[in-house]
Amino acid sequence: MASHRRPKPPTRTRVSVLTALATAAVALSSQSAMAAPAPDKPNKDEVKTKVDALYEEAEQATEKFDGAKDRQDKLEKEIGYLQDQVARGQADLNDLRNTLGSLATAQYRGGGIDPSVELLLSGDPQKYLDNASTLQQLSGRQVEAIARIQAKQRELAQQRAEATAKLTDLDAVRKELAEKKATAQSKLAEAQALLNTLTAEQRGELKNDAAKDGAAAAKAAGGGTGAKPGAAKGSGRAGAALAAAITQEGDAYHMGDTGPNSWDCSGLTQWAYAQAGVSISRTTYTQVNDGTRIGRSELQPGDLVFFYSDLHHVGLYAGNGQVFHASNPTGGVRYEAMSNMPFQFGVRVG
Repeated sequence: MASHRRPKPPTRTRVSVLTALATAAVALSSQSAMAAPAPDKPNKDEVKTKVDALYEEAEQATEKFDGAKDRQDKLEKEIGYLQDQVARGQADLNDLRNTLGSLATAQYRGGGIDPSVELLLSGDPQKYLDNASTLQQLSGRQVEAIARIQAKQRELAQQRAEATAKLTDLDAVRKELAEKKATAQSKLAEAQALLNTLTAEQRGELKNDAAKDGAAAAKAAGGGTGAKPGAAKGSGRAGAALAAAITQEGDAYHMGDTGPNSWDCSGLTQWAYAQAGVSISRTTYTQVNDGTRIGRSELQPGDLVFFYSDLHHVGLYAGNGQVFHASNPTGGVRYEAMSNMPFQFGVRVG
């Protein structure tokens, strides 16, 4: 039968060893916890500073993207027009050749086709026109028809060459467009990744801060969030442009957009002036030349105002040191104090 001895009670020595081991384990655990403290939460202000810098870089690329897109659209229209002209010109050339063929047919029926006319119909008329003896053998109508064919051929050759050159330009512009778009999207993605390091509460605080700043700027300008311009109401077309822009308050900022629900900075200003019956160009880099440059003291509501040394941002002067603009993906379309950005000069659109 199996033995059922009771286990011996632990000796004092054994108890002391176990107690010492437990104490050491607790101490090591405590030291480990102290050596690896919990990571600090991201600093909201530091993240905002970095994000704002990335937004600026993205907007620089966006304005260059807008310029390339504008050139692409114009080139496509010009190429389409030239190709249409070439097609029409080819049809005219065919008609001229048919006319010359009819003359040759009539000549044949009247006694045989002149060998020189036969050659002219089957080859390049230029070498025959340069030959005085050949011209002497042709009737006046035949000479006129050949001269018109020659002129039409030169015109078509020129149009084809121009279209080919523009197609080459278009290919280069499309490559530039893709490059600038990729750069802007990369900067915006980097900014979003930084924002994602913040808590939902911190991101909400950033949006609230932007909204508060916009409301304060609107009040300072004499308007109000969601309201039409008040004391800062401008006159003439500039005032009408400002009034139109303010109807878009609260819309989103998005690179390359020109409305109706999202905008980039120059897209908003171009649209606003269009509502006032004035056509201005597409980008900040060209809008600077769409009027007369003026200093801060000369600004009136609705004037274009440009920021940063490379002029990559534009808005509409809203009065009392405030600007109304498509700011960035966080702020959207809103009022803002001009002192928040490095002002360069204003432009009064004539």
